[in-house]
Amino acid sequence: MTFRLRFAAAAALLALAPAAFADGNFNDAQKKEIGDIVRQYLLENPEVLLDVSKSLDARQQQQEVQQRGAVLQSSADQIFRSPADYVAGDPEGDVTMVEFFDYNCGWCKKGFSEVMTLLEKDKNLRFVLKEFPIFGGDSDYAAMAAIAAKKQNKYWELHKALFEHEGKVTKEAVDELAAKQGIDVARMKEDMKDPAVAKELADNHALAQALAINGTPAFIVDDKVLPGYVPADGLAELVDQVRKGGGCKLC
Repeated sequence: MTFRLRFAAAAALLALAPAAFADGNFNDAQKKEIGDIVRQYLLENPEVLLDVSKSLDARQQQQEVQQRGAVLQSSADQIFRSPADYVAGDPEGDVTMVEFFDYNCGWCKKGFSEVMTLLEKDKNLRFVLKEFPIFGGDSDYAAMAAIAAKKQNKYWELHKALFEHEGKVTKEAVDELAAKQGIDVARMKEDMKDPAVAKELADNHALAQALAINGTPAFIVDDKVLPGYVPADGLAELVDQVRKGGGCKLC
């Protein structure tokens, strides 16, 4: 029997391996021989592993698309119309875009100017901001401070200041920037203790997990989820596609 045929036979046996091994149908010598054949074949044909990896990636991506589609449908109100979220741009805009972000995310900072450019050019865009801190304690503090700033009607001012800040957004930097925006920092810190603040962050994290969003930034435009940095013209094109397609299906 040629080596390739031996591998094919071993592979066929491996397909039955869980049940067969459990039932003791293979003795130790047979198990070792099968393992050696497969190992040797993969060492001599590493492209097989690449093909398997590509197949697994494609399957995972397809599963994520299906998962996201189902969540977008079932959780549209929470995604696009949660009363907890701050809305920039036109609150009555014909298309809604959502962003999940972290103030210490380098790509979010790079994308902030792109978002501002988009909002400046498109006066009919509704932009929903979802705090999604994933880079540790300083990011958590910044997100909580921004949410608390809503009670002083200073969310947007602090949001912009945090993204325009050069370097890491530390707790000390948050307090300093908040004070510069005319925010009562002592009051802000008290408001950060409100259980509603922790709930908003927990809800955003749960929603991101359901949408298979594992990093920042991540944008949602109607029925499309776009993980990662997207330049202003790319975001504008997606909004234009929604309008040309007859308007929002979900947003």
